[in-house]
Amino acid sequence: MSNPDSFISEVTEEVRRDRLYAMFRKYGWIGVVIVLGVVGGAAYTEWSKATAAARAQSFGDAVLDAVDLGAPEDRAEAMAAIPADGGQLALKELLLATDAGTDKAAALAALDKLAADQSQPQIYRDLAVLRRVMLAGKDQPIADRRTALEAIAVPGRAFRTLASEQLAYLLIEDGQKDAAIAALGALMQDQEAPGGLRARAGQMITALGGTPPVPAAGAAAEPAADAG
Repeated sequence: MSNPDSFISEVTEEVRRDRLYAMFRKYGWIGVVIVLGVVGGAAYTEWSKATAAARAQSFGDAVLDAVDLGAPEDRAEAMAAIPADGGQLALKELLLATDAGTDKAAALAALDKLAADQSQPQIYRDLAVLRRVMLAGKDQPIADRRTALEAIAVPGRAFRTLASEQLAYLLIEDGQKDAAIAALGALMQDQEAPGGLRARAGQMITALGGTPPVPAAGAAAEPAADAG
């Protein structure tokens, strides 16, 4: 009886295996699609986030460069040339329409409105705060400007180093030369600071009678690349 029983068990096992393979051939692609969908979706999400962050940073840097130009017509031309869409386009149009060369009070009011608009991305609101402080200048008390800048000069914020630079300039304005030199020196060694900012910091330290520190290893490479 052992041989027939063994034969029946083997046949039964083969039948089960054939059914399993048949089911896998028929429905297995569903699992593959699900796995690929999960992996592909996660990769696309991360790529989208990284791309959006890079575009936002590039846009913000270009806007700051444009608004720093001297003549209103130069600012308008540079701003118009910046690629933008969606919220970026709205912000660019806002800055074009509220240029300080035409109506400083209106520009400040528009920037205040943007900075307080919780529906706008954080990076645009931070940019509005930074622009507002730079535009207001001495018309706004140092304490108020410092409070506004300190809120965006924290780790993780897009314009942290630029806000820190402005805070150092407030120290100069307030007569705190040694503290300003220390703050600017820290920026020169900050690996997240752009090369142009580090160069400005070094020049300001020299102008204040200080000695610029040797940039950190990671920070020193960028100015060299810019010069090339």
